[in-house]
Amino acid sequence: MNQDIDQSNLRKVILSTPGQFAEGFDIAKDIKVSDDFSRIVVSGMGGSALPADMLKCCMNDLFENNRKIKRIGIHQNRTYKLPIESYDHCLNIICSHSGNTEETISSFQEAIDNELACVGISAGGQLEQMCLQNNIPHVKMPVPFENFQPRMATGHFFAAILQILINTGKIPDHKEKVVNDMVPQLQLMVENSEERGKELARKLIGTTPIIYASEKFRSLAMIWKIKINENSKVPAFCNYFPELNHNEFVGFTNPQAKFHIIMLQDPDDHPRDLLRYGATAKALQKKGIESEIIVMKGKNILEKLFSTISLCDWVSYYLALEYEQDPTPVDMVEDFKKALN
Repeated sequence: MNQDIDQSNLRKVILSTPGQFAEGFDIAKDIKVSDDFSRIVVSGMGGSALPADMLKCCMNDLFENNRKIKRIGIHQNRTYKLPIESYDHCLNIICSHSGNTEETISSFQEAIDNELACVGISAGGQLEQMCLQNNIPHVKMPVPFENFQPRMATGHFFAAILQILINTGKIPDHKEKVVNDMVPQLQLMVENSEERGKELARKLIGTTPIIYASEKFRSLAMIWKIKINENSKVPAFCNYFPELNHNEFVGFTNPQAKFHIIMLQDPDDHPRDLLRYGATAKALQKKGIESEIIVMKGKNILEKLFSTISLCDWVSYYLALEYEQDPTPVDMVEDFKKALN
């Protein structure tokens, strides 16, 4: 029955995701860029932008725990135009899995016109051609499965960007530790979390999911929202502690829909934030709103991030099956792109 709905076998893709790290490091191992930058701007949309969300979280953690490493500012660009940060001691990383994302291509052209330091990452398309024509380094992304979607390529993108930074000497080279130590653990987590994802998906049926996390992991909450949007084909929203308790929280005084709140809790969150998870759940329960606190698993920030994303993959996958939706295609996005032409 699942195969009738899951036409592109997304389940197989999810199970294979831990292997993306070794591949991502490898495809970028020969990429050379100048080390004359103190910030990076990652331009990308949709699934091609998710790795930058993860990168920002991981780099902040790296700098906080190793004060000897010189900080690098991490900025994101999800528009047609580069931000002002792109023009000052910056490496512009241009990400588009298809290589044809119009907003990203527009930003890339601006970078070329202004002779800004760049590196491109794509599976081909216009972005690859622009890199070749302008002698700009390009990382060629693999396409491991038919109908492979950018939102499932986070490991490829993330490891490739890390390798580019490693090549400049800006950050320590820990790729062997990641591949040899973290990836096997992550593979076990992916396999062992499938049933948990299926169970949580059943609780979300007929509701609008809202994802909460601490400010440190706000990008993780957004990734959950995006995966539920694109895989499950339903609305979902996200916010972060403690800010949400000062505004959005009040909106549940008079809720206008059936919501289910998922809270992603890091045991190492600020002690005051840790108090907020349980207190928020109790307050929501009084308004008839169900919630779930998911405690992140892992010995370090990478394991916490990617194991929690894997759980989200399963949740969004099985929620799609519950709604009899093929989780892979994003027809509304493709139709909308055509309408803009």
